[in-house]
This record gives sequence, structure tokens and C-alpha cells, in this order.
Amino acid sequence: MADHRIHWIGAGLASGPGLVALAAETSAVTLWDMTDDRAQFLKKQMPEGTSFEFAALNLGDRGSVENFKNHVNAGDVIVSMLPATLHIAVADMALEVGAHVVTSSYVDEAMRALDGAAKDHGLSFVNEVGLDPGIDHLLAHILVDEAKKAGALGKGHEIEFVSHCGGIPAENTDFTYKFSWTPFGVLKALTNPARCIDAGREKLVEKVWHDVSSLDIAGETFEVYPNRNSLPYVEEYGLDGEANLKTFVRGTLRLGGWKEAWADIFTQVETLDADGLKALSEKLWADHAYMDGEEDRVVLYVALIARDADGNIIWSGSLALDEVGSGWQTAMARTVSLTVAQAVKAVRRRAFTPGVHAALTDPTEAKVWLRGLKDAGVTMRAENVEI
Repeated sequence: MADHRIHWIGAGLASGPGLVALAAETSAVTLWDMTDDRAQFLKKQMPEGTSFEFAALNLGDRGSVENFKNHVNAGDVIVSMLPATLHIAVADMALEVGAHVVTSSYVDEAMRALDGAAKDHGLSFVNEVGLDPGIDHLLAHILVDEAKKAGALGKGHEIEFVSHCGGIPAENTDFTYKFSWTPFGVLKALTNPARCIDAGREKLVEKVWHDVSSLDIAGETFEVYPNRNSLPYVEEYGLDGEANLKTFVRGTLRLGGWKEAWADIFTQVETLDADGLKALSEKLWADHAYMDGEEDRVVLYVALIARDADGNIIWSGSLALDEVGSGWQTAMARTVSLTVAQAVKAVRRRAFTPGVHAALTDPTEAKVWLRGLKDAGVTMRAENVEI
């Protein structure tokens, strides 16, 4: 499959580093986008002697879509860096032409429903391979595997698992946060309830800012809160057999002081309708957007602890990432798109079986990806874990 072409759809802010990395390794890369403005910029970032092809694609134009399908051959890999709502349109095209698909987005019901069709066509539709979701999954599977090898699991010990990730400004501000794109999605996410396991029981958090806690990482104190529904990942991470699972939470990380700085935002989010949220989003974008060339930062922390009946630690391990970037190589762009690039390479070497996949579950393969990320300049800090 190594000779098959990579079709990377979308040249937005999160695409550059991964696209450039793939193009530096193989000439079989085509970037598809509405215009070539961003493509021309990214071509200038290429190492000497490497390049990629560009072709226009407008999913709203039938002729453009047909042109795209005519250029994709069976066995090629399509990368969708489009908004999550458009992944299904890309997947449908992939089924028609016999191509594999890679996205960084969560698997939704529409994508999951394509599992049978993907298997029938011998195709791998690989999702959740960005930062969060993505690298967090890699680190979780490695940690659980290390805990199993150490004999810490399956013994009735108290198990605590946390996974927290956030994009934050490299330099703190009174607002503690900055936006790379429209704040509307962040505001909407605040209105969603979250589910996790706390004190050994399932916990529903109606308003995430009601459940903010502190987390110390390498001497720095952050604020974290539960995000989305953590419960399905208990089984996915292989902890569903733990009878004494005390803590299991996948959450969002913010700079210290975030809850206080955003108190007025929370009040507005509770009362505003959709139009009001859009107006608030526009104001926040005007006041707190990243400036050109300003550095951003990404912090990811995943940890697992096993304790005996007396509360003594039997085993503990953690993996953490702390990246800073700017320009076309922001920390967010690097961590998302370079992981997507690792997924593309894994699909090309047939590391995934046919069907719809939510990220990677094999800890050995996860370490291969981490080595690839390390080679690309993304580093991890490990405690009591070999990577």
C-alpha cells in the first residue's frame, strides 16, 4: 500500500505540520482545498526537493466532487481535516472509490454505522487520531499495558485513572485563555453535561464549571474539569474488569485561575440563546484571539494509580506532553496533524483491520507512533513507564 496516494483534504490551521511531514517522506501526496492560497504558503515550508500536488475541491459542487473521485484510486488514503460534520460525505466517497479514511474527530453514530460497509470493502476508516482525541488514547493504552505487566490490575486494587488535555496560551493573561478560531464551539461545549467515575460511582456533571479541581504537573498548578462522557472509555482502555475502579475521568485542562476569570462567561452561557451565544462569541474573538506569530501551548497529562486497601500506592505511572509553538507550527497544529500523519503511515502499512476504528488500541503500535512523534520533535515526559 506504500505506493498508494495520500489525498489530504483541508489546508486549515491544523493541517500544515502533518502534511509537510508526509510530503517530505513521499511524493505521493495531493492537497485538496477550495483555493490554493494556503497550499502555496505550505509549499514554501517544504524541505528543498520535496513538494505535493494541489487540486481544488468543493464538496458543494457535483462536478468538483466527481473530479476528486476520478483522481482517487482503490487503496489510496483520504485524510479529512474538514469540520466533523463533513466526514461522512468523505467516507461515502471513499466507499465508492475503495479508499481508506483518516480523521482526527470523535466517531459519531453516522460514522459508526459505516463499519459493516467498510469491512465489506476491505477498508479502514480510522478516527480519533489527533491530540484529544488521539495522543491521549495512545498514552492511556500504554499506561494500562504497563500496569498489567506490573501485576497492578485485576487484583481488586483501587484504581484511579485521569486524562486531561488543553490548549492554552503560552503566556498567561488575566483571561487565562485565547482562541485560535471562533469561540462559539468552546461556549457550546460548556453547556454540555459530562459523565465520569468519581469515588467509585458514576457521576453526572450538569455544568462543567461546577466541578473544577486543581491538578499539579511538574510543579505547575492547572485547573481541570470533566469533558463529554468518559464512561465508554473504561472498556475501550481495558479497565472494565476492575471491580474497584475509584476514579475514571477524561477532562479538559486550563490555566490556574480559569474558573474565576470566566465567572461572568458562565453566567452568560446559562442564560443566552443561540443568537446571544453568537454575539458573545464575536466579542470574545475580538478581545481574546491569538495574534499573528503569538505562541500557543498544549498540555496533556495521563496517569494511572493502583492502591491497596490501606491506600498505599501499589503502582503508578504517568505520561505527559507540554508543547509550545507559533505561526503555521502552533502546538495545536503540530500535535494534531503529526499524529494524523502517523495514522496515515499506519494505514499504509496495514496496521488497522478493515472497519471503523476509534483511534489505536495496540500499545506496541502506540509506542511506534510516539517514536514517530518524537522524531518529528514532539516529546513526552514519562514516569515509571517505558516509551
